Amino acid sequence: MDAALSYEDRRSAPRSTLVDAAYHAIKTSIRDGLFPPGFQGSELEIAERLGMSRTPVHQAIIQLQAEGMVALRSKRGVVICALSPDDMREVYDVIVAVEGMAAFLIASKPDDVREPICHRLEALTAESEAALKSDNLELWSIKDGEFHAAMIDASGNGRLKRIATVNLDQSHRARRLTLNLRPKPSPSIAEHRAIIEAIAAGRPEEARRAAQTHKEHARDLIMAILKRYDVRYL
Repeated sequence: MDAALSYEDRRSAPRSTLVDAAYHAIKTSIRDGLFPPGFQGSELEIAERLGMSRTPVHQAIIQLQAEGMVALRSKRGVVICALSPDDMREVYDVIVAVEGMAAFLIASKPDDVREPICHRLEALTAESEAALKSDNLELWSIKDGEFHAAMIDASGNGRLKRIATVNLDQSHRARRLTLNLRPKPSPSIAEHRAIIEAIAAGRPEEARRAAQTHKEHARDLIMAILKRYDVRYL
């Protein structure tokens, strides 16, 4: 994983850039399972594994602790927080509300603003559909994630984006775990297009309902899989 900056980059980069690099490197390692739930290690160990210095890693860990992804323990160092199924339900409840509001805000924008947004969302949906047709679930998951990130970003609400980012990062664990346990997610394509249609038509409440219904379906499916396989933590 090319998570760390090169030695020369580290020498010349401002501290904020180093902290950002450490933050994204650690978060990516958590998302990809390199640092799985329950992992314990010192800040120095994590810094060495990422090829980074300890100071930006420490500052990044403080930020990740505020987001609920890690915890600092006096005798155990850094612990990657595990999420229970109840935690995951709460995460998805937040995502349902946030993505509904994002769709509402986009659909409330002027026609000339909505049009390129809809083109972008449709392009990502088409790529998701192509991935499903080729039975490439990994690519589908990536493009599906890009669709939702693009919608949140297009809302233009920075606070909404920050809330969404934290919860989408946490939901990634459940998505990754259940990817090959769920039915083929073909209905998601039609649900994406229902959201796009409502946004394109400038119907905010319809867009909100379509986005919320879509994420409610995802939540209910994932929660059912976690229950079926008796998953205690993620």
